[in-house]
Amino acid sequence: MTRIFLHGLESSSKGAKASFLRALFPDMLIPDFKGNLAARMVTLEAILDGRKKIVIVGSSFGGLMGTLYAMQKQEAVDRLVLLAPALNFPEFLQYKLKSIEVPTRIIIGSNDTVTPVQEVLPLARKIFTNLNYDEVDDTHMLAETFRKFDWQALLTE
Repeated sequence: MTRIFLHGLESSSKGAKASFLRALFPDMLIPDFKGNLAARMVTLEAILDGRKKIVIVGSSFGGLMGTLYAMQKQEAVDRLVLLAPALNFPEFLQYKLKSIEVPTRIIIGSNDTVTPVQEVLPLARKIFTNLNYDEVDDTHMLAETFRKFDWQALLTE
């Protein structure tokens, strides 16, 4: 199994979520991504090339990246955990959208003004055929709640 964390647009491998997940899962891949969406996707594809049983944790823009990767390589992806995924960003709608059968869990804040629940969830329901989601009392950063989830259960077989 390969676990990977995809950080948000203005975050890095040194952010709070990355540091938290690295402590829980020392073998987790936590790369840095730079550039536009296309450049980030090229980097992601190179990192995951040839890997199977991939578990992707994507935060915001990283959730968008994880979704696009799963659309292209469903057979390689075992599970998606998307934290406030940026499915409402215009970059996403430029791609040919396909349904994703991979088990997917979305965690999103009810007070999120960057990826609002009312914009993200209707689109997510159309894309993910095996979707579970948690709407939590938090903002886009999920700073109050992300540590409280059972990450062992979310990311282990």
